[in-house]
Amino acid sequence: MELTTFWFLVVAFLWTGYFVLEGFDFGVGALLPLLTRGEAERKQMLETIGPVWDGNEVWLITAVGAMFAAFPAWYAGLLSGFYLPLVMVLAGLIVRGVALEWRGKVTARERALCDAGIVAGSALTAFLWGAIFGNLLYGTAVATVLGGALSLTLALVHGAVFVALKTTGPLRARARRAASGIAAVALPVAVLALPGIPAAGGAGGAWTAHPLPWLAAGAAAGALTAAAALVWRRREGWAFTATAASIVLATAALFGALWRAPLPGLTVAEAASGPYTLGVLTWIGLAALPFVLGYQAWTYWVFRKRVTA
Repeated sequence: MELTTFWFLVVAFLWTGYFVLEGFDFGVGALLPLLTRGEAERKQMLETIGPVWDGNEVWLITAVGAMFAAFPAWYAGLLSGFYLPLVMVLAGLIVRGVALEWRGKVTARERALCDAGIVAGSALTAFLWGAIFGNLLYGTAVATVLGGALSLTLALVHGAVFVALKTTGPLRARARRAASGIAAVALPVAVLALPGIPAAGGAGGAWTAHPLPWLAAGAAAGALTAAAALVWRRREGWAFTATAASIVLATAALFGALWRAPLPGLTVAEAASGPYTLGVLTWIGLAALPFVLGYQAWTYWVFRKRVTA
């Protein structure tokens, strides 16, 4: 496989991991006031992501770092073209991170401010990522809003199912009902937004010419539908797998659409670093990536049990 193609797939893999793992983080944070009744349940809900949320953000750092090293023109064009929304993403992540760290060290009044920061930082960041990529594909206000709505609703469903999977008692029941209700909103949004991803100019438009992004977008909608049905049947583990699959497939459709032109007027080959740089990166990546993946898998295994109030 050509190194340019290999590193495009690596970047796509890293962004996919980030959207899947941070997706439920964002959903849990945004749903905090909706699902909880009292301080004990708020602690219970936040403990579901407490051991993993900061590790999940490493995927973003790694994805951006890989873009910088392997595709410097893409990195520069994306960050300069979307400077303001990316600064807002950074602000949302900072506010959320500070609020999560300080929440257990402050008074009750300050704790309420931390909760507001968690909700605002989670919801804003989840919306902005979809808005950025929607605007990147089409450059219109409609695509921006629709992309943001898709990423936010997917994160909310993903987060609600995660809470149902990881908790017990009334909080689990409330999370299950919330997941069903949000899925009823997310499905129409997905039906509207997902076909637009492969239909963007980068995918060539006609599905017969470039079928894989179209198939991924259709499968993403199917996985989201399956997740709604599985939540209704109280199969939280399989429902979480389905919501994760929906995000994976939607991201695959996105990067399939970006393969021909990651930025308007810029091909992947034009955006890539030279062969020597890509070769060195490959050896570094092959040496380091298994340890990173192994450590994160071990973390999730250690904290796999449900959280009680």
